[in-house]
Amino acid sequence: MPRQRVIVITLGVMLSLFMASMESTVVATAMPTIVSQLGGLSTYSWVFSVYMLTSTTTVPLYGKLSDIYGRRPIYAIAMTLFLIGSALCGMSQSMGQLIAARAVQGLGAGGVLPLAFIIIGDLFTFEQRARIQGVFSGVWGVSSVIGPLLGGFLVDQVSWHWVFYVNIIPGLLALALVWRAWHDRPRPTSTARPKIDYLGAVLLTASVIALLIGLGSLGTSVGWVALAAAALLFIVLAYVEQRAADPVLPLTLFRQRLFAVACLHGLLAGWGMFGSASYVPLYVQAVLGTSATVAGAAIMPMMLAWVLASIVGSRLLLRVGYRTLSVIGMVLFTIGALALTQSGGAFGAPLLLGSMALMGVGMGLSIPSFLIAVQSTVPRETLGTATSTLQFSRSIGGTLGVSVMGALLSARLASGLLAAGLDPSSVSLNDLIDPIAQTADAPAFDGILRTVLASAIQGVFWLAFGAAVLALIATILAPAGQISQLAKQRSQAETEHVPPPLPIGD
Repeated sequence: MPRQRVIVITLGVMLSLFMASMESTVVATAMPTIVSQLGGLSTYSWVFSVYMLTSTTTVPLYGKLSDIYGRRPIYAIAMTLFLIGSALCGMSQSMGQLIAARAVQGLGAGGVLPLAFIIIGDLFTFEQRARIQGVFSGVWGVSSVIGPLLGGFLVDQVSWHWVFYVNIIPGLLALALVWRAWHDRPRPTSTARPKIDYLGAVLLTASVIALLIGLGSLGTSVGWVALAAAALLFIVLAYVEQRAADPVLPLTLFRQRLFAVACLHGLLAGWGMFGSASYVPLYVQAVLGTSATVAGAAIMPMMLAWVLASIVGSRLLLRVGYRTLSVIGMVLFTIGALALTQSGGAFGAPLLLGSMALMGVGMGLSIPSFLIAVQSTVPRETLGTATSTLQFSRSIGGTLGVSVMGALLSARLASGLLAAGLDPSSVSLNDLIDPIAQTADAPAFDGILRTVLASAIQGVFWLAFGAAVLALIATILAPAGQISQLAKQRSQAETEHVPPPLPIGD
């Protein structure tokens, strides 16, 4: 491919990554203010959950469609849906409208980020990816600084609606660059295209929805019915996927130990990281009584550390085994998660920032290691499916984490208010996160209420620590090996037209 086209495509992909990373920080920064204006603290988690749900369940479908129809048209569809959803979010006038618009936005996001990584995997070799990782990580670094500050500025000085409108310009530019420069490889016309596993996609979505409803309603009859329905739907899904000609969820890939462990790691690490990060701005703004800008800045250490660790880790992958690097990362991640549970003490703010940085380092070392290892192992014809499934595991982990933590937060908040002699139904929970009502005599920010909310969020952080411990255990179970070995094995297997062998030890 001509160098000029490579540069244009790279710029388009970088803009996609910039927009995706901005989304994760800007919205979290704005959410406390959005809820205080639109109401509905009880549905706080659903603004994150519905976005992660629709984006998560469509990730495997986008990967499969891109393998069949090419990256270019599927990327265009995903970006268009994301931008339409962003515009609808900005126009929302109620929490119900915002949640519905976030669902549309998530439908597009399920393809934007995975396809960006798939295009990178198609465009560059392993050695090239390791060397230019700093370029792509730099995008996350810039957005991790700009995102919270921009989100806080828009919320404090303009309007929270512009937090979503800000996606439109970079999104349109990224779409134009990729559409113009990317040309998919010619596909044999004589070979019949496999059928799309739409039934599998519907069952996967229904299963996750039922699971989320069940986890969000634990202890009630609705919750038990939803959990039972989720179990039944997952069984049916497994049956359908085993017999599908081209399944949306490739169960055969899970026979490879590396792929299975990478997905399990993504599920648990995503639970711990994205679940806790969604509630850090709420803690900083409501409990510590800061502005939206300061609350958003609390996420910056995590993002910056993630970026720097990703740059260093990708370079080390040329010399160090991916399991070794991933284990080191997850040890740091677990330490950070433990420190986060102690951030309510005398060293609350500094400890919170330090714990977020440690968790970011852990993700920066482990996520690229598993991603590049998997991409170096699977056959090229399933590269899109494997990459999107790996992304799916992290997204579903985050979705489950946010949902379960939201249910835990609501339960602990209600019990804490009762223990303090307050009737939860008589307390305006929305006022707890109203940035305007931060005066010494404001009842919404009375010391008792703030203490109760702090205790409830600490319980959420303990849940994130449990997920971190399990993620560390899963990482230890990964097979040892060098990325260069995996790439050579796949190349030999493709030459001989046989499936690539499982990773071997050092």
